[in-house]
Amino acid sequence: MNISGKKFVIIFLVSAFVFIGITNLLLGPIVNGTWFPGMDSPIAWKRTLAHIIYPVKIVLVGPLAPILNDPDPAPPIRVLACALYWTVIALVLHYIISKIKARKKT
Repeated sequence: MNISGKKFVIIFLVSAFVFIGITNLLLGPIVNGTWFPGMDSPIAWKRTLAHIIYPVKIVLVGPLAPILNDPDPAPPIRVLACALYWTVIALVLHYIISKIKARKKT
């Protein structure tokens, strides 16, 4: 199954925004400056889920910490920063996957 780079990036962006949104809704609000909710939760399943998801969230939002911790940015800045960063990640992943597939064919 071959997929174009544009389609791969769109699917990746939608999936990343949905993943971040759902995990933040499940794990609770961001409290006291911790932007990885659920890590210190008294509820066991939230704490366990947070520890499982933590590595993925570090990759998806870790480098964006200065922008995400800004107390009052312009509204589209956070969304644009996430979209730009995740687009780069998606393009690199698409390139690596296409090279692996091409190598397997030969």
